Amino acid sequence: QVQVIESGGGLVQAGGSLTLNCTVSGMPYDLGLMGWYRQAPGEERDLVATITSTMKTNYVDTVKGRFTISRDNAKSTIYLQMNALKPEDTGVYFCNVKSKTVVEPARAPTQWTYWGQGTQVTVSS
Repeated sequence: QVQVIESGGGLVQAGGSLTLNCTVSGMPYDLGLMGWYRQAPGEERDLVATITSTMKTNYVDTVKGRFTISRDNAKSTIYLQMNALKPEDTGVYFCNVKSKTVVEPARAPTQWTYWGQGTQVTVSS
């Protein structure tokens, strides 16, 4: 029973800050790429930021300079520090977790992926 639990969402005024947390438990495999995705009302779920197990980061252009993704491997946790929030940042933020490639007998090498339930971020103007 893998659990991917997000927290830290809420309502904030434009220009404010929030920090999202995502903790993974029950993961039977080594953690690979982890990241945050966002689904705005009426929109598809899109990448916000990712971070590799070696701390390499990637951000969507619209959040560069404002958001910072970080990772604590000892705690199996990632964070998203969001500053200078804008109304267009509003949406449900989902934590995504990928395993490193799993090699098991009688099974093709596989990279598993898990999603959290999402946490709502609302930025008022």
